[in-house]
Amino acid sequence: MITIIAAAGENNELGKDNDLVWHLPDDFKRFKKLTTGHHIIMGRKTFESFPKPLPNRVHLVITRNSSYKKEGAVVVHSMEEALAHAKEDPQPFIIGGGEIYTLGLNFANKIELTRVHGTFEVDTYFPEIPSEDWELVHEEYHEKDEQHQFAFTYQTWIRK
Repeated sequence: MITIIAAAGENNELGKDNDLVWHLPDDFKRFKKLTTGHHIIMGRKTFESFPKPLPNRVHLVITRNSSYKKEGAVVVHSMEEALAHAKEDPQPFIIGGGEIYTLGLNFANKIELTRVHGTFEVDTYFPEIPSEDWELVHEEYHEKDEQHQFAFTYQTWIRK
């Protein structure tokens, strides 16, 4: 089960200047719960946006740069190579950014999307989820509150 995990605004906004444009503590907790113990597949910019590698996860970093090396990362040069490295993992996660999500849509069986209810000024977008290929099977709405500036909905999509 190859799973894309993302948070995106109403118009598929992901982030700006290699960072998120919202802070949703419950979404961070959900991301940690779902991805801990798994391989996480990301682009170089996403990996470099972390202060340090995330604990208890194997970081597979896709880059076009053949000489790129970073401590805490397994460097690969394609989605196929990343998935080959993760073949023993029953559920590797594709965690971004925008280009990697677009590549990953061709390989994924499941999307765990947090739809953030707002519109944002960004420079990176999540790809459109083609309704002919994907079915929304679960939604869980969360109101905005003192810790969450925006309401959001957890969505689970399964490839048809």
